[in-house]
Amino acid sequence: MFQQKSYQTQVSGTLYLVPTPIGNLDDMTLRSCKLLKECDLIASEDTRNTQKLLNHIDSQVPQMSLHEHNYRERVPQLIKLLKEGKMIAQVSDAGMPSISDPGHELVVACIQEQIPVVAIPGPTAGLTALIASGLTPQPHYFYGFLPRKKKKQVEELQKLADQVATLIFYESPYRVAATLEAMRMVFGGERQVVICRELTKIHEEYIRGSIDELCEYLQETVLKGECCLLVAGKLEEEPILAEYSLEDGLEMIATRVAAGTKATKAIKEVAKETGLSRQELYSAYHQEE
Repeated sequence: MFQQKSYQTQVSGTLYLVPTPIGNLDDMTLRSCKLLKECDLIASEDTRNTQKLLNHIDSQVPQMSLHEHNYRERVPQLIKLLKEGKMIAQVSDAGMPSISDPGHELVVACIQEQIPVVAIPGPTAGLTALIASGLTPQPHYFYGFLPRKKKKQVEELQKLADQVATLIFYESPYRVAATLEAMRMVFGGERQVVICRELTKIHEEYIRGSIDELCEYLQETVLKGECCLLVAGKLEEEPILAEYSLEDGLEMIATRVAAGTKATKAIKEVAKETGLSRQELYSAYHQEE
C-alpha cells in the first residue's frame, strides 16, 4: 500500500505531470509556467518542440528526452534523480502526458518506488473537442489512435460497435478518410460524427454530419492538421442489421437495376439497408458486369 498525500507535506523528489498547449501557447496555466521555471529537470517527448515553449515562457530549465524509443534507458535515470530529491516535470509535445503520448512507464515506476506523482490540470484535445462537438458528452469513451492496418482497425471498431458512449479518436489527416470508411463498414452510415482539426489554432474547424456525409465530403476535400474524430454512440433503438453476404447484396442490387433503378443509387440503398460496405459492393458489382 502506498498512500500519497500530495500537498500536506513539502516533498522533494516529486514527479509533476505538466500538460502543454495543443496549439495556442497562451493556454499554459500560471501554475504550469511556474513549475516549468522552478523544477530541476524537464523530461520531454521532443526537446526541440518543448524548447519553443520554454523560450515563450522564459524558462532556462534543462531538458532530458523521454519517448517511446528510449524510455527503458531513461526511466531508471529519472528515478535515480528523483530519489536524490530532484523535482522533475514531465511534458509531451501537446496536451496531457500519457494520453496517446509517452509518460505512463515513468508514472508506474515512480509509484513502484513510492515517489509522489502530481498531475497538473490543463489542455487535452479529446475533451476540448467533445464539449464543443454537440455530441453527448456523458458517457464518453476515449480510445485514442486506432491501429493503422485495416484488418486490425476493423476488429477494434467491431468491439466498439455496441458502445452507447460517444467515441473519441485521434487521427492523422492523411488517414481520416480511410478510417471513416472503416467506420461506415462497421457502424453503418447514419451515425453522427464530428471531425475537429487544428484545435485552438487559427484554422480550427469542426465538420459535423453523418458518417455517409463526411465520407463523401472527404472524397473531394484534403484535410490538414491533426484531427479529433468523435462518433456518436449506438442508440438503444438502433436496429440490429441482419447478416447479409456480399452475394445477397449483389442480388438485391441486380433486382433493383432490372426494375429501372440506376446502379449507383441501388448500391447506396443496399449498402444502407444491409450494412455492407458500399465500396465492396461497387467493386464486386462492376466486376460482374
